[in-house]
Amino acid sequence: MRLERLTYNKIKIFLTHDDLKDRGITKEELWQDGPKVHQFFKEMIIEANDELGFNAEGSIAVEVFSLPAQGMVVIVTKENDDYFEHDDFYDEDYIEMQVTIDESDEIFYEFATFEDVIALSKRLYPLGIYGGSLYSYNNRFYVKFEDEDVKINFDTFIALLAEFGNPSTITSHRVNEYGKELMKNDAIKNIHSTFK
Repeated sequence: MRLERLTYNKIKIFLTHDDLKDRGITKEELWQDGPKVHQFFKEMIIEANDELGFNAEGSIAVEVFSLPAQGMVVIVTKENDDYFEHDDFYDEDYIEMQVTIDESDEIFYEFATFEDVIALSKRLYPLGIYGGSLYSYNNRFYVKFEDEDVKINFDTFIALLAEFGNPSTITSHRVNEYGKELMKNDAIKNIHSTFK
């Protein structure tokens, strides 16, 4: 689990599928919004308080974005609850959550160097995978794949991506807006043919 403070009242939590498994919760259980899920979110917020000093007592909004290959990005926003300060019945351990869950079909990976992307293309091209979009942002490289780009077993595909890069903790929308699009389509095919 990785934590990042975005603003004074907002944090981002990145969870891999292994993090979920270690915590004894499945992706399917997150959609059910039961007591186990609420306890899971409370534990994450307590950990965020310990690591970042993010005090989330009162009302918070939790947005969960599920990414198929990467895991989950959770945005937690502390809402302004000034009216609670004067309430004699307010319990300091009270946390009210509003949970929003969304799912994305894109596969978005981050690479430290362009050489890592070239090495990835040399592994994917012989397997018939030619697609993908290539971006650069903050001296890193990003490759985005859609479901239709995956021509092999999904787990094998993710294992190959993980061999050379890491699941991105930032969204493709942010990279697209603030970064630079280097190759819109067929990035693997173009990189492989240029650098083979």
